[in-house]
Amino acid sequence: MQVTETKSEGLKREYALVVTAADLEAKTTEKLEVLRKDFHMKGFRKGKAPMALLKQRFGKSVLGEVVQETVEGSVSQHLEKEGHRPARQPDVKITNEEFDEGDDLNVEIAYECLPDVPDVDYGSLKLERKTVTVDDAQVDEALGRLAESAVDYEAKDDGAAADDGDQLVIDFLGKIDDEAFDGGEAEDYPLVLGSNSFIPGFEEQLVGTKTGDEKDVNVSFPDDYGAPNLAGKAAVFNVTVKEVRGPKAAEIDDALATRFGADNLDQLKEQLTTQIGSEFGDASRSLVKRRLLDALDDKVSFDLPESLVDIEAKSIAQQLWQEENPDADPQEERPEVEPTEEHTKLAERRVRLGLLLAELGQREKVEVSEADLGQAIMARARNFPGQEREFFDFVRQNREALEQIRAPLFEDKVVDMILEKAEVTEVAVSKEDLEKEIEALDAEDAA
Repeated sequence: MQVTETKSEGLKREYALVVTAADLEAKTTEKLEVLRKDFHMKGFRKGKAPMALLKQRFGKSVLGEVVQETVEGSVSQHLEKEGHRPARQPDVKITNEEFDEGDDLNVEIAYECLPDVPDVDYGSLKLERKTVTVDDAQVDEALGRLAESAVDYEAKDDGAAADDGDQLVIDFLGKIDDEAFDGGEAEDYPLVLGSNSFIPGFEEQLVGTKTGDEKDVNVSFPDDYGAPNLAGKAAVFNVTVKEVRGPKAAEIDDALATRFGADNLDQLKEQLTTQIGSEFGDASRSLVKRRLLDALDDKVSFDLPESLVDIEAKSIAQQLWQEENPDADPQEERPEVEPTEEHTKLAERRVRLGLLLAELGQREKVEVSEADLGQAIMARARNFPGQEREFFDFVRQNREALEQIRAPLFEDKVVDMILEKAEVTEVAVSKEDLEKEIEALDAEDAA
């Protein structure tokens, strides 16, 4: 095989490869010899068929296999010899206008190399890890939110009018053209005004009613209503208000604790303390990780494969377009969004940090264990109740889906490795200060 370098600019490489007809002939003959051993041709003993007849019968198909295998093998051999790691799959083209038996095989290879990533002096990285201590006020605030979410209802004073958010106990009978219909009747039904659990327009007409009121509620079923016999039709509901109840936050006591799976109030407080502490810990880690990535981005510089930056910039532009157009029809073809300078700048940061963390992780022999991967898959699977096993099997059998779960795990492990070796100072801050710093970062990203 003859190899000629035709381009070397930055990370870009192009080569012309020539595989001689003699090499192709030898490989084709070798394959035909293997075929002849088990081949039986009429008039000849098994394995004794003349090579000329085999070439006449199988030569073209075998040559096709040889060409494909030769191209793949030549590319692999070339990359190994040069020590190049392509950023993406190399672009390989056979350049013969009409390739036939007896011709040399001409191949062009084009690719971008992954860059040489410099070492990082971890000890020179100086970072602060913001920590927040959970106090009684934070636990009490969380308890208050739980009590509000566990709302109860109690009867309002006689003659009190129903407000939005109140609960009515009602009897109702629905009619279409003065005829009652199936499913349109109930007694002692608890309806929370503003819950939008009834037909549009129903609940609004009951605001202001009082205990003992009787009211005809006029509504129309939506055109896309689930029952075809009711869809789009006007109806009248004869409603009797039997009681008006106002919302009341649950008492913060043992009874509340049992509603949230705890044995008593003290245990619920302990659980909330742990939960809040975990939330602060996650926020703190997210913040120190961002500061670390900023420091690495400032500290390390190397050439980037243009193809990877271009792909990432287009992905960012497309993602932002989707966020700005949430109502776009998913069935319609998305417009091709041209990346801006800001998109490209962000893409360069992501590609640089991605290549850096990947290289540092390999040098430090960072690995994602099967146990870690399995736990992450099952955590994702919980988003598909009743289909956990199907999701788990799908991911395990789909290399791309598996890598989408493995990649962030690997990145987090590399980040943890660097943080262990960097100079990290623990700094106690208030909850408000931590939140402000995270909000500032979010605003910075949005800008």
